[in-house]
Amino acid sequence: MNTAKPSSIGIFRHLIASLVMGLVTFAVSPAPTFAAQEQTAETWRALREEALAYEHGEGVPKNSEKAVALYCQGAKAGDPEARYSLGWMYMNGRGVPRSDGLAAYFFKLAADQGHVPSLKMLPFVGQPVTEPPDCLREKTFASNEVDWIFTNEKQRRLATLINRLAPEYGVSPRFAYAVAHTESNLDPNAISPKNAQGIMQLIPDTSARFNVKKPFDPEQNVRGGLAYLRWLLAYFRGDVALVAAAYNAGEGAVNHHRGIPPYAETRQYVKRILALFPQREHPFDPAITQPSPNLPQIARHMAHTEP
Repeated sequence: MNTAKPSSIGIFRHLIASLVMGLVTFAVSPAPTFAAQEQTAETWRALREEALAYEHGEGVPKNSEKAVALYCQGAKAGDPEARYSLGWMYMNGRGVPRSDGLAAYFFKLAADQGHVPSLKMLPFVGQPVTEPPDCLREKTFASNEVDWIFTNEKQRRLATLINRLAPEYGVSPRFAYAVAHTESNLDPNAISPKNAQGIMQLIPDTSARFNVKKPFDPEQNVRGGLAYLRWLLAYFRGDVALVAAAYNAGEGAVNHHRGIPPYAETRQYVKRILALFPQREHPFDPAITQPSPNLPQIARHMAHTEP
């Protein structure tokens, strides 16, 4: 089908502003507060923007598979725009096998929420499939690279917490999970010899920096770690290896050594993060902080070294 796409990326974002207040009632809570509505909308937006970046190769290598996985995560959470984007990709075979039935399934999900563009697309794709698409049945932490394995239900709950909170900070849940798993194996009571604490292993200075009052409270600790990752992503302009090195050794050490510090622990740490999250670039918000003034020198140095 050669139907022209009826709305651009800019129109998508314009539609979000007018639809969010009417659609957030789809959230799990039967009577969400205004703060809960804002949080839901922000989660949807963060997932959608990361998916959009991978779909079009904006700031990261183009990767339709990752885009579909992120859109599907948003679709699971109830975002009609993510459902519309999935419908469009399946209708046109954009990075996925073309399927009018799957397209209709996602368009109908969004149309049932009052999403007008999806409603207009339904006549072009016929009847939806009757079974939920595979991506809606996938485990939260399943991917082609890693199948997350939990040794107990407590770990699974903490992984779910990370998965829920990470999009609020513009951090990929997989990246956040890789850091938490490497740092503490999802142990909220972990303490290192250097007094790094909790799931994300925050040292007291980092806790204070990101307003973590109770470092052994799982949600506070995860939020502190995510805030630090968000800051590091902006500071090192989305370079995952540099962010991982800085999380382990501090951004000062990365600047001083013009790249990944020559510490055995840090180099092994970076390798473990990249094994769990095999991407070298991650979307970032440039408004969070100015970039490291040493990035040009770091780039030249890193071109001749391996992490």
